[in-house]
Amino acid sequence: MQAPEVVKGHIIISSEVEAEFSTLEERLKPFRVVPFIVVEESFKLEHAKAVLSEAYISESQTKYIVIGTYDFTEIAQNSLLKLLEEPPRNIEFIIITPSKSNLLPTVRSRLPILKVDNHSSIDRLDINLARLDYSDVFAFLKEHARVKKEDAKALVEALFFRATVTDRLILTPAQLENFDKAYRLLNLNSRPQSVLAMLLMSFAGER
Repeated sequence: MQAPEVVKGHIIISSEVEAEFSTLEERLKPFRVVPFIVVEESFKLEHAKAVLSEAYISESQTKYIVIGTYDFTEIAQNSLLKLLEEPPRNIEFIIITPSKSNLLPTVRSRLPILKVDNHSSIDRLDINLARLDYSDVFAFLKEHARVKKEDAKALVEALFFRATVTDRLILTPAQLENFDKAYRLLNLNSRPQSVLAMLLMSFAGER
């Protein structure tokens, strides 16, 4: 059987790079977070080299390297490709940028994309995806029985954050695909409860 794909961080699409980093830094405590936030200019090769240097400093515990900018140069992105594909031990990358079009397809293919709604806060969910059972799934769906389309999108974002950051799960390729599929289905006006059930059952089924 094929081993599950190891997820090392993710991409956050947010129009408020600095604010998003502040929220992220608070949520990641007590883990070490090293920011490379470049907002006054493009993220250039010199910035990428600084990221490379930091990434290869050995760590005994997880260290998050956060890259945040409103614009990337192509050469800077290309210089990070190998690092994103084969990150050093205990290093996880999070990229914050306003649009996925800022990123080369080769960069987007290496990390899952999490979209963030800047107009509403995403509360931490009181659900442990690492120990999820069917009763938890049914309770969650009952609690959100009347959820609207936009609120459902926010729940999908919160579930992704919960899985990858709070519960620190290694998502399988199928689970990653389910998150992408959830956004597509909600945009096509699929029933929110059905979409949420699809996501949650993929975690309950892993137990």
